[in-house]
Amino acid sequence: MSKPVKDRFTLKEKSWIMYDWANSVYATNIMAAIFPTIFVSMVGAEGDRWWSLGTSLATFLVALLAPLLGAVADFKGMKKKLFTAFLLLGAVFTALIAATDSWKLMLVFYILSRIGFAGSNLFYDSFLTDVTTNDRMDRVSSWGYAMGYIGGSTIPFVLSIVMLVTLGYSNPVAQKFSILITSLWWIAFSVPFLKNVRQEHYIEKTAESSVLQTFRNIGHTFRDIFQVKGLLYFITAYFFYIDGVGTVISISTAYGTVLGLGTIGMILALLVTQIVAMPCSILFARLSARITARRALIGAILLYTVICLVGFYMGYSLEPHQQTLETAIHEEFTAPLSDLTDPDAIALRDSAAKLLTSSDSKAAFDKEAEKLLSENHHPELDRVASAFASFLGSQNEKIRSFQSAVSLSTVLFWAMAVLVGTVQGGIQAVSRSYFGKLIPKERSNEFFGFFDIFGKFASVIGPALYSLIGHLTGRSSYGVLSLVLLFLIGLGVMIVGRKELVRLENRAEG
Repeated sequence: MSKPVKDRFTLKEKSWIMYDWANSVYATNIMAAIFPTIFVSMVGAEGDRWWSLGTSLATFLVALLAPLLGAVADFKGMKKKLFTAFLLLGAVFTALIAATDSWKLMLVFYILSRIGFAGSNLFYDSFLTDVTTNDRMDRVSSWGYAMGYIGGSTIPFVLSIVMLVTLGYSNPVAQKFSILITSLWWIAFSVPFLKNVRQEHYIEKTAESSVLQTFRNIGHTFRDIFQVKGLLYFITAYFFYIDGVGTVISISTAYGTVLGLGTIGMILALLVTQIVAMPCSILFARLSARITARRALIGAILLYTVICLVGFYMGYSLEPHQQTLETAIHEEFTAPLSDLTDPDAIALRDSAAKLLTSSDSKAAFDKEAEKLLSENHHPELDRVASAFASFLGSQNEKIRSFQSAVSLSTVLFWAMAVLVGTVQGGIQAVSRSYFGKLIPKERSNEFFGFFDIFGKFASVIGPALYSLIGHLTGRSSYGVLSLVLLFLIGLGVMIVGRKELVRLENRAEG
C-alpha cells in the first residue's frame, strides 16, 4: 500500500531529488545564461546561430541513441552504469571548455558535454519510477526541479556572477571559473544519487538477451506507444510544446546578446527566473493535483505562447533602431577610419564601434582612450578620439533612439524572466511525472527512451527553426515568433486527444 502524499521523502527520493540540485548548474551556467554570452561575444554577429546549430547537433545525436540506450538500460544492472558513464562524459567535457580559448573547440566540447548532460537526464528521469510511487510522483518530480532551481541553478550561478562582476565580465579567470564550478558542483552533488538510488524495475537478462532482442524490445515499445491512443496523443503534444520550452532556455541570452542588451542585466534577470521557479515548481504540482496534470500543462502551454509573443516584440521593436545605428557606425565612423595602421588605434576604433551600441558608450570609450593616449601619442589615436566625438554629436538622435529601444527591450526581458520562472520547472516536472504514471514500470527505460527522443528531436527542430528563420529574414525576432507555432500545435493535440487522455489517466489510477 502506498504512503500518504504528505509523508516525508524517503532516502531514495531525497537522493534522486539531489541530482537535480547537482546538474541544474549546467542548465544555467552552460546552456542558458553565462557560457552562451561568452561564446556569442567571441564569435560575433553569427554567434547565436552557431550556438543554435551546435545545440541542435547535440540533441539530435542523443535523440538517435535514446531508444537503444533505454532498451539496454531496462536489463538488470545496466541503468546505473549508463547513467554514470554519461554523467562523467558531461562533467569532463564541461571542464575542458575552460581549457581552450578557441571558440571552435569550445563548441565541440559544448556539444559533447551536452550529450553527457542529456544522456544522464534520460536515465535520471526513468529512475523516477524506481524511487517512488504513482501517488507521490508529481510531488517528487516537482521537488526535483524546485531544488535544482534554488540550489544548483542559484548558488553556483550567484558565485559566478560575483566573480564576473568583481573581475569584469571579459576577464578570462572569471569566465573559466563559471565553467569549472559547473563541472565540480555537478560531480560533487551526484554522490548521494550514485550511492543510494538503485534500479528496482527491470527485465532479467536471459540467454536470449542480445542486440537483436534489444531492437525487438524497441520495436515492441514503439508499437505499444502507437497502439495506446492516449499515450500517442500526449507524447506527440509533448514533442511540440517541449520544443518551445527547450529553445527558450537555449537561446534566450544569445538572443539578448545579439540585440545588444546588457550581459550582466540579462544574467541577473535569469537569476530571478531561478528564484521564482523554485516555489512555482512546487505550486505547479499542487495545482496539477487540484485540476489534473493535463489541465495544468495546457495552462502552461498557453503562458509560454504569451512569453514567445513578448520575446518577439522585444526584438521587433529594437532591431530597426539597431540596424539604423549600425549602418551609421559603418558609414560615418569605421569606414572613414579603415586606413589606420597603428594597432592600438585599430583596437580603439573597433572597441568604440562596439561601445556605440551600449548604454555607457561615452564613459567606457573615454576611459579606454585616456589610458591609451597617456601611454602612446600616435596621431592616429587622436584621430579615432576626434572621430568618435564627432559621431556622438552628429548621430546623437539615432543613438538616443537606440538606447530608448534597448531600455524597453530590457524591461520586456525581465518580464519574460519572471513569466518563464512561473512555468519552466512545472511544465517539465509534471510532464515527466504524468508520463511516468501512464507507462509500465518494468519497462520505464524503454518508454522514457522514446519520451526522451521525442523531446530531443523537438529540441533539434526549435533551435534550427530559430536559426533558419533568422537567416531568411535577417531578424532574430522572427525566429522567436516561429516558436509560437510549436506551442499551438502542442496545445491543439492536447485538446483533440482529451477523451483518450482521460481514459488512460483513469486506467493508470485503477
